[in-house]
Amino acid sequence: MATLRVKGGTVVTLGEASRVLPEHDVICRDDRVEAIRPTREVQGAFDRTVEASGRVVMPGFINAHMHFYSTFARGLGKAQPARDFDQVLRHLWWRLDKALTLEDCYYSALVPLIQAVRAGTTTLIDHHASPRAVRGSLARVAEAVDQTGVRACLCYEVSDRDGGGVAREGIEENAAWIEEVQRRGNPRLAGMFGLHASFTVGDETLDLAVAEARRLGAGFHLHVAEGPVDQRHALAFHERRVVDRLEKAGVLGPRTLLAHCIDVTPAEMETLARTRTAVVHNPQSNLNNAVGMADVAGMQDRGVLVGLGTDGMTVRMGQEVRTALFVRHLREGNPSAGFLETVALLLRHNAQIASRCFDVPVGVLAPGFAADLAVLDYCPPTPLDDDSFPGHFVFGLAEAEVVTTICGGRVLMEDRRLLLDLDEAEVAAKARECAAALWRRF
Repeated sequence: MATLRVKGGTVVTLGEASRVLPEHDVICRDDRVEAIRPTREVQGAFDRTVEASGRVVMPGFINAHMHFYSTFARGLGKAQPARDFDQVLRHLWWRLDKALTLEDCYYSALVPLIQAVRAGTTTLIDHHASPRAVRGSLARVAEAVDQTGVRACLCYEVSDRDGGGVAREGIEENAAWIEEVQRRGNPRLAGMFGLHASFTVGDETLDLAVAEARRLGAGFHLHVAEGPVDQRHALAFHERRVVDRLEKAGVLGPRTLLAHCIDVTPAEMETLARTRTAVVHNPQSNLNNAVGMADVAGMQDRGVLVGLGTDGMTVRMGQEVRTALFVRHLREGNPSAGFLETVALLLRHNAQIASRCFDVPVGVLAPGFAADLAVLDYCPPTPLDDDSFPGHFVFGLAEAEVVTTICGGRVLMEDRRLLLDLDEAEVAAKARECAAALWRRF
């Protein structure tokens, strides 16, 4: 068994009873945390020691809704301007995803995964689409995950928008990936059953997907009420709102993850709470697409588990939580509204959501939890303790540089130097080649 000592840092445990512990060590055995102890009390030899003195040690960050495939949209100026969210999808994303090849799937994942290591983001829940390269696409994304050493839950975005044949391929790709994950038994890889959104998935496809997911014991990952089109379509074609349709179909439940939920009613929120369905808030994306902002406070008040994702905008979770907080202040017209509740989206709720996806619990530094750590270069200018930590996080640590990243007990980056069998410059060069070819096809 391999042992790892992360020595002498200010350890922030997170979890329900989060503690700030100056001059403590995190002791890891294989892929789990074994103990948190005062540095002066730790003796004996370890297979590896990582120095963290003068730095802050936290659980690795978790991104609860990501789109790796969005990487090649960066700098793409060929899309027709959009007046609303429906046109954003039709002019940009649904054209881009149809242009992806299996090689594109690999490199468009590899680039943000390397960036995730640099940002201390060790767990990502991804939502993939490549309608003209469906079969084997999740295996190519998983190859990038394996090479970077992080933890990821993958799914394929099933949709009828490219025809019934592609929809069936998407169902088969999800099923094949979930079965592969179960066969591999790799604690860093997981699978969910992906759907795009209610308005692009017909009843026949939805029923087939639900049947396969039940057979495999899998939950769903999909967009819900991100824009008005989703609810309009559900009412016009199914005579019920989106959440009601999904509940009736058997989609909701504690293993299911709904991204956005901007246009949902209090009654729908009650349904989400009753079914223990999790929701992921994506404020930067919502602002960028001008679709409005989820009523996070309303959902939390009703007991809905709400986490934080980036929808492909970034892998730096500190950026996202700051945006979530400032948007909440603006939405409520109150600069004191929801401070601790918003910080909890990232620092508590994402751990609960991700722990539903993986066999190993993540997001807390405590015995038995995954040995996923981020070491940040942060020298607090004011007292840092249990009570002051949330303020330090939002206004200091969220922008601090991550110097060391560890996932599953493996050191992926130490003192800002990547320890991966990858050449960043070569990866970027190859990604540029793939992107240029994709832009020509776009």
